[in-house]
Amino acid sequence: MTKAVMLNLAIFIPCAALLSLAILILQRQGRLSRVEKYVGVFVWMIAMALMMAGLKTDVLPLLWAEIGASFLYGFMQLYYTYKHFRQLRSTRQTLANYYDREPDGLLRSMQVNIVILAMLALFAPVVIFGHGWWLALFATFFLMGIFYFVDSFCLYAVSSIPATVMEAEESEVDIVNEENHSEERNNEKTIPGEALQRVERAVTQWMAAGGHLKSGLKLPNAAEEMQIPRYLLSNWLKQSGMHYSEWLAELRIEEAKRTLREHPEWSNEAVAMHCGFNDRCYFQKVFKEMTGMTPAQYIITQSR
Repeated sequence: MTKAVMLNLAIFIPCAALLSLAILILQRQGRLSRVEKYVGVFVWMIAMALMMAGLKTDVLPLLWAEIGASFLYGFMQLYYTYKHFRQLRSTRQTLANYYDREPDGLLRSMQVNIVILAMLALFAPVVIFGHGWWLALFATFFLMGIFYFVDSFCLYAVSSIPATVMEAEESEVDIVNEENHSEERNNEKTIPGEALQRVERAVTQWMAAGGHLKSGLKLPNAAEEMQIPRYLLSNWLKQSGMHYSEWLAELRIEEAKRTLREHPEWSNEAVAMHCGFNDRCYFQKVFKEMTGMTPAQYIITQSR
């Protein structure tokens, strides 16, 4: 039994590390730190040293050596899971500051993969010490989880999502470079009052012309239409405490409320297209989140 546990740990640790690294490579487009690359190797070497010490010497019982190796394995997986969710949060914010709609749908498969991998990896040390029918059940769940994991990765790799994320990240880098050049020229670390007023005037004129009602509007395009630098619009939004997609959604929902009051006979699809939502389902979802009711319920309350 103890030798079987030892063999399982010797296999599970490098496999879990490689799967975790695969997620990070996809999330970072191949950019990894040295710690992220080699933490799995170090954990595996220490775990194997512990188990060999328990197997070959009387200093440390083999069972306690395997329990120690399991804790190391769990620590490694917690480390990678933390890195995954931290990068996922950063990517979500980058997308929300570039595109005009929430990025949750784009990253949902990645989030599911991270959760499944974490569950499989963290339950493995507990299961391999047991026996019986539930061990066979876990093995089935493990195989199904790995199949889903690989299938999702293939679909993710051939989809447009990596290019979408890369485009948003490159824009974020360009905005930071723009801001740094401006700070060097003007010796300013924050938006001065004059520049802030300039942004507010540009935003007001842009909204009056209906610029916020164009679907598929990215932040660089909006800044270009306003005739202001991208970093000024980005910093103005940060000072307002909102992401670009959240800000546009609020403006569009206000327009949708006005449209529903004036044209209650319009369909949800027509209202969505008029207000810049190119997806009726997404429009209904955002409308309910912001108003607490569906468009149909809103029309009823206004008629009353």
